[in-house]
Amino acid sequence: MDAAARNQYLRAIGVDVWVARTAAAVAPAAAGTPETVAVEVTLPLPSAAAPRSAIADGSGWDALKAEVKNCTKCALHATRTQTVFGVGNRQADWMVIGEAPGAEEDRRGEPFVGAAGQLLNAMLKAIGLTRESVYIANILKSRPPGNRDPQPEEVAACFPYLTRQITLIRPKLILAVGRIAAQNLLRTDMPVGRLRGQVHRFGEFNTPLIVTYHPSYLLRSPGEKRKAWEDLKFARDFFQKLPMQAS
Repeated sequence: MDAAARNQYLRAIGVDVWVARTAAAVAPAAAGTPETVAVEVTLPLPSAAAPRSAIADGSGWDALKAEVKNCTKCALHATRTQTVFGVGNRQADWMVIGEAPGAEEDRRGEPFVGAAGQLLNAMLKAIGLTRESVYIANILKSRPPGNRDPQPEEVAACFPYLTRQITLIRPKLILAVGRIAAQNLLRTDMPVGRLRGQVHRFGEFNTPLIVTYHPSYLLRSPGEKRKAWEDLKFARDFFQKLPMQAS
């Protein structure tokens, strides 16, 4: 990604971008006027993944998607428009996991659309990823009425679907966005603020998992965007150090 495009995405997630000045381009400051120190932002892209030796069986995905579509294991099936299975690259190195579908996701059948989805796309772009290069899913596949928090019995019914997706994808890194996703994946009641900035592990494959804020929360609390940016850099830097071996 070129510098201009990268800076555009940084501005989209609320991170100020300073461009290095040159003596030829900038006139000397007037006497008594403090100079602003400018720092150029450089963002190396995540390393390219090595070719995978094993590709997830398509019939496994088809069977799982059909099972989710027809699921009646919790009461949410009676109020949803449709299930929201997940979207993206089924051989992705990064898997992004959120909370549950909202009204627009329920209508369109795709996770992270609308304003929150646009911000998530910008967050990914800022570290050299695209929506199409990752896999995006939620803890729940059906929308809770009124966008309320998922109830324990709903999570218990739906969580096996998510773990089967993780097993099929075998991501090298999971990015848990928001409190509900982080707490359910890590089986903890700790707040996001205490889960950030460290590498957790999930599941039978001991998959690295990093926590950040949910895009919807960042839209409501733009002052936290810089913290989210630190989380993204932390995740990017950790990923770059992983051995790029075929799965």
